[in-house]
Amino acid sequence: MIKQFVVQTSRQGLHDITASIEVAIGPFGIDDGLCTVFIRHTSASLTIQENADPSARHDLERWFNRLARENDPLYTHTTEGPDDMPSHIKSALTATSLSIPMVGGRLALGIWQGIYLWEHRHTGGQREIVLHISN
Repeated sequence: MIKQFVVQTSRQGLHDITASIEVAIGPFGIDDGLCTVFIRHTSASLTIQENADPSARHDLERWFNRLARENDPLYTHTTEGPDDMPSHIKSALTATSLSIPMVGGRLALGIWQGIYLWEHRHTGGQREIVLHISN
């Protein structure tokens, strides 16, 4: 079973999409199975990360911004602005898809885990998410 939805981001950073995914998979009535989450972009990614203390996400964002700096003189892909090539690097280093088991009709995430769309561009945009649910 497939479900698609759009997430609007307005800024760079980690955006919690756990609740949106849970709402989207609810009508399928799958008790035990697998939910694959896929993002259809090359300048944003997905991650499972700490959902309790925002400082963990903040530190992760800052570390990746330091790792893939803007305006690096080695970049040749620069026509879409200084945040474009770093966004592709960050996306390549993280994930465009995640597989999360479903147990008892719910995502089998740990107590401190959330699913995040990681927007790597400064201004964000409409990000398409595809869910594949199997049992």
